[in-house]
Amino acid sequence: MSVSHRTASARPGPPKDRVPAPAPPSPPGWRRWVVPLGVAIAFAAVLFFNPFAKKTSARNFSYTGFINEVTTDKVSTATITSTGSVSGKLRGGAVYTSQIPTALKDDALSALLVKHKVQVRGTNPGKSSVLNVLLSLLPFLFIIGVFVWLGRRGSKQLGGLGGIMGIGKSKAKVYDEERPSTHFADIAGYEGSKAEVMEVVDFLQHPKRYARAGAVGPKGVLMVGPPGTGKTLLARAVAGEAGVPFLALSGSSFVEMFVGVGASRVRDLFAEARKRAPSIIFIDEIDAIGGRRGPGGFGSNDEREQTLNQLLSDMDGFEPGASVVVMAATNRAEILDAALLRPGRFDRTVEIPLPNREERTAILAIHGKDKTLASDVDLDVVSRGTPGFSGADLANLMNEAAINAVRAGRHILSATDFDAARDRLLIGRRDASNALLPQEKHAVAVHEAGHALVAALSPHADPVAKVTILPRGAALGVTEQLPDSERHLYSESHLTDSLAVRLGGRAAEIVVLTEPSTGASNDLLSATDLATRMVREWGFSTAVGPISYGPEGPTRDNPFAGRPYAEETQRSIDQEVARLLREAEVTATELIRENLDRLHQVIDLLLERETIDGADLAAVIGVPGQQNDHERPRTPRAAAMTATQAEHGEAVN
Repeated sequence: MSVSHRTASARPGPPKDRVPAPAPPSPPGWRRWVVPLGVAIAFAAVLFFNPFAKKTSARNFSYTGFINEVTTDKVSTATITSTGSVSGKLRGGAVYTSQIPTALKDDALSALLVKHKVQVRGTNPGKSSVLNVLLSLLPFLFIIGVFVWLGRRGSKQLGGLGGIMGIGKSKAKVYDEERPSTHFADIAGYEGSKAEVMEVVDFLQHPKRYARAGAVGPKGVLMVGPPGTGKTLLARAVAGEAGVPFLALSGSSFVEMFVGVGASRVRDLFAEARKRAPSIIFIDEIDAIGGRRGPGGFGSNDEREQTLNQLLSDMDGFEPGASVVVMAATNRAEILDAALLRPGRFDRTVEIPLPNREERTAILAIHGKDKTLASDVDLDVVSRGTPGFSGADLANLMNEAAINAVRAGRHILSATDFDAARDRLLIGRRDASNALLPQEKHAVAVHEAGHALVAALSPHADPVAKVTILPRGAALGVTEQLPDSERHLYSESHLTDSLAVRLGGRAAEIVVLTEPSTGASNDLLSATDLATRMVREWGFSTAVGPISYGPEGPTRDNPFAGRPYAEETQRSIDQEVARLLREAEVTATELIRENLDRLHQVIDLLLERETIDGADLAAVIGVPGQQNDHERPRTPRAAAMTATQAEHGEAVN
């Protein structure tokens, strides 16, 4: 079974001499609702339960009734407005209201009121009391207060970006006074990548020197590499070395449901960078907005294209000598728009590959600084057993080893802890409850012994590092091969021997048990995939010829692509793949039949110990381990393993 892994450069821990002060406890969430809830209650109380309103009920008279009340000396006071409204008190203390018809001009009314000793007052409705004005304005004040509160609350949550009105502001985190403390010395390996970006640091520190020579510094630097290789860490190191403001954000920060918001944030970001020049803008995962543009789009796609267009425009709009460099990181450079990668925008492309063996050793040393390692721990040996690991994978490996030591009640990490951690990451967790039946255990031993024997007897195969019949993860048994050193090229003979090794377990089952089992399902899958690539992509077939047909079916760049060749060509490819697999099975079967006694010795040893290493295998077989002088290619494919798995729709844990 081949297990894939990813790679990143080491991330240094916080300085030991600086202990950050504990953050003050955040206030309880209910506090932010106290003010608006209190205002709402007060507004409702004034609106529905006005304490200033009088509770007495007034008698409403018609104009004729009002005159009768006056003539009978029952009216004590009368307040008349310019609109003809009359209100006042009766002599018994009751309150009354009435209305003088505006069309009726009764000049005798005033004389009548004076004659019957009614105290008359006049009011101007344009001069209302202060209380009435406040009551009328209270709903508007309440609405304004709610919007102000929402704006301040949104501003705090968005980092001071202006709340609702600041939706188009940049979300970049600015490192200005407190610039990143990371430097190139904190990053292990990647010397070539460091030298590439050192020119960016030199340009930011000495822009006039480049101007005197007529040279223009890079406007953009694109860092490309697998996930976890330390692209973000390298960008922080550039900012730390240059000592300039560093504006960092993710590509997804520009994506919003509102059309035009992303473009507005790009404009604000570049305006802020120009104010702080010389400075660095770092956009992580730029493929979120920099993907290849299509013929058109709607909704979010249209918003993404507008954001990309604004980014292209702002990168072209830098004034000469602005001393602003845009750095970006992605692990999907193949989907980026061509306009983004042309000279004048992203001038430099820096490859951040997976670390080699020496670099992995240095990365492990950095991650192990704060840990106590036993004397039997050799980091060079650990790095040899982790081909294809990224810096992030190595950090995880070191952490898993520490956890394994804690489980054993120790604080010192031993070599056994690293072996257990690597097996856990590559194969899976050891499940003691997943016990095999005696006949199943014997079948697994036969299968894994077949893999190990064919690998040991094949001249171009990688040496066997470990064979185990203990179930781990989805595998019932594992044969692990590790190269002596990493190679960059695979020869046809090496790939042919690799096919034989993958089919060695099935061949051993046929020879010893007289029939195969479902345990070879993963072997057949990986062998078929390898043989298909040998024929279709690498030209290792005389029948098909030196032609590369590329991957079959839909791809990431063209999801609607179909088979890129004719049916006759497909038939030839299928026939050649079947031929390679049959020849590999014949080779494995012949090796097993010729060394049947050795095979049974390996089976007995596996049943006795359950796990053996390469030295035990070499002692039983009597064949010294192979020495490979080539280096294994630095791909995410880690240690080559062949796993015995059950088929039946899903793997057995």
